[in-house]
This record gives sequence, structure tokens and C-alpha cells, in this order.
Amino acid sequence: MVLNDENRRSKPHPNRHRGARGPKPTPAADNVEKPGLRARQAAAKILAAVVDRRTPLDGMLDTENGNPAYRQLNDADRALVRAIINTALRHLPRIEAILDTLVGTPLPDGARALHHVLAVAAAQILYLDVPDHSAVDLAVEQAQLDPRNRRFASLTNAVLRRLSREKATHLSATQALPVIPAWFYERLISVYGKAHAASIADAVLEPSAIDLTVKSDPEGWADKLGGLVLPTGSVRLPASSGAIPALEGFEAGEWWVQDAAASLPARLFGELAGRHVADLCAAPGGKTAQLVLAGGAVTALDQSGNRLRRLESNLARLGLSATTLEANMADFRPETLFDAVLLDAPCSSTGTIRKHPDVLWTKGPEDIEKLARLQERLLRHALTLVKPGGDVVFSNCSLDPAEGEDMIDRVLADNPDWQLIPVDPADWPGLEEAISPRGEFRTTPAMLPATAGHAGGVDGFYAVRLRRNG
Repeated sequence: MVLNDENRRSKPHPNRHRGARGPKPTPAADNVEKPGLRARQAAAKILAAVVDRRTPLDGMLDTENGNPAYRQLNDADRALVRAIINTALRHLPRIEAILDTLVGTPLPDGARALHHVLAVAAAQILYLDVPDHSAVDLAVEQAQLDPRNRRFASLTNAVLRRLSREKATHLSATQALPVIPAWFYERLISVYGKAHAASIADAVLEPSAIDLTVKSDPEGWADKLGGLVLPTGSVRLPASSGAIPALEGFEAGEWWVQDAAASLPARLFGELAGRHVADLCAAPGGKTAQLVLAGGAVTALDQSGNRLRRLESNLARLGLSATTLEANMADFRPETLFDAVLLDAPCSSTGTIRKHPDVLWTKGPEDIEKLARLQERLLRHALTLVKPGGDVVFSNCSLDPAEGEDMIDRVLADNPDWQLIPVDPADWPGLEEAISPRGEFRTTPAMLPATAGHAGGVDGFYAVRLRRNG
């Protein structure tokens, strides 16, 4: 790995990787730890786990069972780690392209950890309000303290100092580079076209807004909370709203947090008064609450006891009730068939990349295909739970038609007693763009543009309503 230095007047020294050229940075005095060092070390470890081992980020940032290096930090340093990691993942293709410009040949396999040290520092220098000298100094310190990377401390110093000097040039040069992995960007282009795919990719750079589903009077709650009513009926909060539990209406159970797109599937049923409804993958309960509010007598299933208890707690705060059942829906065979069933199926979660920028680094094409097969098995079972004349709404938060339209086509082809009930765009003003020609919902993060004081975008969601012929 050789620094591309335009001012170099001679060929690289053969011992360049050993830091032979230039003064060797020295570590901090014994037993004196530099402030912020542990946060950067934790960030580099967590980034490595996401990118190299495809470990989901949420679990590592859990304060009780997460990454040990993260758990040992105080609240302020944990917040810094989250900011660094999310920023690095949102910009990773650009960060890596910039580092490739500054650094020539790859490091030896044994020094892979240094790549993540550089990426963490680059994220701070390029995109965060962190003093450049601090990001450089702490990255060099990390290299010095790691026996695998110590010989690259001078290289780390030179690369990051040059990046600090030339940041504007590098930001400009990578501005058009998509910030999502190439494999997924190519899939988006094939489905949505180049312009829409580019807009979806750009949406990753904008953290998602906080949307609320309210029991009633969305306009009134928007006024109280300084929010905006979306075409879905959700209330979008301004970025400066503060802590959710402190907001008016939370303790009283007047609303709950739910992405605007996630509120659509349950609404496809319409009025549910007098109907028995099953929510088959129910936790954490936002859709269950919607079904109860629509008048349904709801049975909520989840195979995780912990998640089901969380659902019950959420319903209790909202003053709503449902029958809950800890069960694997694939084994669920009720004595009496339901009038309606909601299946919000496990999926690749590629529609949630604004909230979870790690998704595209922890999953690949093989995961999409595997999850599509699982969804198909679950949907075929869900169809057996409904009376003649009853409805099934299938949904997930994937952007890929392999987990939506393509799978639905196969299921309907094998079940002639079922039909797709189209969504009428006239019933959904402001959401016409999200309704496919045959009447399915397909939202993407590029939809619902930002307005003054409020972020734009929604989760990518697919939802379709199917009916059993009576």
C-alpha cells in the first residue's frame, strides 16, 4: 500500500510499508489515554464487523448485549460512535474511492483492520463536525497501539493529513458516485430505471423523518406538535421535536411512531368492524394497533416471546387490546378461519436503508432470493387461514420485486380461487406515484419530497390486497 504523493521525487523506498520514511508517530505517554480514543476504536471494530462479517448494526449497538467495546463507553461516546458508523456506512463507496485515490496497492491481509481505521477517520474528516487534527491524531494512535498496524502509523498520518488538505477536491470528485453497493444499484436500475435508482441511492444520505400514526385528528396533532400531515394520514414531526416520550400525547397513548409507508398495508382493509383479523408477524404492534382502531377483533401472533411482550406493552400504552399468541405462523392452524389476515413478512429490509444503512452491507443477492422463498411459503400458508370472501394483505419493506410482484405472480398462478384487489389511485390523493398499474403499493425512499422544515422520503414498502373468491 503506497501513498500516491505528487511531491515525491524518488521511487518509494522498498521498506515503505514499515514506516521507514519520515518520523514515526509516537503513542501517548504510558497510562495516559487520549480522549475519544476508545470511541474511535469501537467505531472501527463495529465497522469491520458490518462490512467484513456482515453483522447487523442494531445488535452491536444494543446497550445490554451489544459490542463489548461499545457497551463500555459513556453516553456521549456512544452517540459519537453511532454518528461515525452511520456516516461511514452512508458514504462508504465514496470514502473507499477517496482512500483508493490516496493509497495505491492494497495492504497485506493481516492489516485489514487498518482499512477500517482509515475509513472511520475519513468519515469524520469529510462529513462530520470533528476537528481534522483530532481525527488524524486518534487514527495514528489506533495504528500505533495495534501490533498488526503499528508499521503503518506513518502511512496513516500521511494519508489522512493529505485528505484533510484536499477534502474539497475529493468530495467534488466523488459527488456523482452512488453511495450504495454496486450489486444493489444495478438491481435498482433494472427495476426502476437510472433516474429513480439514483434518487433512491441519494435518499440514503438523508436520515429518515419521524412519522406518527395517530388515533384520530391528524390535523389537530400536527398543529400541536408542529408537524405536517402526509398523504398517508401520518403526522411527520420536525427534526427539532426532541425526545419522543416527552412529547404531548405519548403518555396518553394518542399516537405511536410508525413510518408513513409502514402504515399503508393495514389501511388496505378499510373498515373492519365485526371482522376477525389475524396479524401474523405482529410485533412491535404498530399495524396491530391500526387493525384494532379499524374495528377488527384482532389476534396478533409472533414467534418471539420478547417481541410479543413488547407488543403487549405498546398496546397497553395506547389503551388498545388484542388477543396475543406466541406461535410460529407457519404452524398456526386455527379452528375457525379469519375474515382477514395481514402478513407483513420477514424480508431483506432494503426499503429501510435511510434508517439502517448497514442493510446493504450485511445482505446480498442470495439473501433476497432466500427471503423471497420464505415469504412465498408463508403467504401460501396465510391463504389457508381465510374464509371465502376474505382478504389477505401481504406486505414487506423490500425494494426488490423478487420479494413482491414476482412472488405474488407465482402464488396467484397456483391459486385461481384468489384475485388481486387493485388499489384505486383516486382513493389515495398524493400517493398516485406509489400505486402500480395493476393496483399494488410500491413506495421508495425517493418519494414524498421534503417540504420546508420537514424531511422527505418514506421507507420502501410493497403491499398488495388479495381476496378469496366467495
